[in-house]
Amino acid sequence: MANIGIYGRLGRMGQAIAAAIPEFGATYAGGTDAAEDPVALAQRCDVLVDFSAAVAVDSHLAAARAAGTPILIGTTGLSRAQHARIDEAAGDIAVLQTGNTSLGIALLSRLVREAAERLGPDWDCEIVEAHHRSKVDAPSGTALMLGESAAAGMGAAMSDVAVVGRAGLVGARAAGTIGFAAIRGGRIVGDHQVIFAGEGERIELGHRADDRAIFARGAIRAAQWLVGQAPGRYGMDAVLGL
Repeated sequence: MANIGIYGRLGRMGQAIAAAIPEFGATYAGGTDAAEDPVALAQRCDVLVDFSAAVAVDSHLAAARAAGTPILIGTTGLSRAQHARIDEAAGDIAVLQTGNTSLGIALLSRLVREAAERLGPDWDCEIVEAHHRSKVDAPSGTALMLGESAAAGMGAAMSDVAVVGRAGLVGARAAGTIGFAAIRGGRIVGDHQVIFAGEGERIELGHRADDRAIFARGAIRAAQWLVGQAPGRYGMDAVLGL
């Protein structure tokens, strides 16, 4: 029975995770918000879940590392420097970092990578995502995760092939690039579509989230899986055994 602590307990995801913990047979160790010390929480739980803000992730990661407590980081909008610190921390503790805790998205990510690898460079890849009006980062962490999967399938670094947004006379589409487009409005929970466009045909792989509870359930399942794992950096695909 995992004892789960939550960083960002007052946010949408933090509240949803706390509410869903009992149905998984786990216990809630409590949580912190921005005004509270993250160290004490890290010391009294079996695993941490972070859905706070990018500016708080460094202190949460440091607290988890000092306590030797595994941590799931679902906060998006992280910088390259923060990803480097996650890599460093993963030498000491188990860290699962993801832009989306949906199990469906985890499977979609694998399908996108396989499609990009098998279809080859003659197929153009575009990623379209839609979220609620209050989301502050774009493209979404999930869209970027899917882009990383597509780039891996192409044998490229995403930083070399990503094209985020287009406006004006941008010229013809460059071969081998991955385009991103973001929609914001209403209360859209999260829609993601990956389009592979070839000559005379098109493949569309997508996922639509209708209820935020799917992310909470996926996060709890991943947190339970993370307990007892060896130090390292993991993704949601590992939870599904992919």
